[in-house]
Amino acid sequence: MPKRILEGLVVSDKGNKTIVVKVERTVMHPLFKKPVRVSKRYHAHDENNTYKTGDAARIIECAPKSKLKTWEVLPKDAA
Repeated sequence: MPKRILEGLVVSDKGNKTIVVKVERTVMHPLFKKPVRVSKRYHAHDENNTYKTGDAARIIECAPKSKLKTWEVLPKDAA
């Protein structure tokens, strides 16, 4: 099964080798049938502490690295 890749905005880089990425999606509201923006925050492993708050980041699923971290960042130069 392929690993999921998500794109989002870094909202925190305060942890050592950890960033928090906010991913926004647009979903249809079940009752009102209008598009609604839904966001979720993911803790991701950043080995070299390269990402800073405000950067756009791509994250990929991985085996759990800690209680909250089950995602890794893709390198900035990987396209």
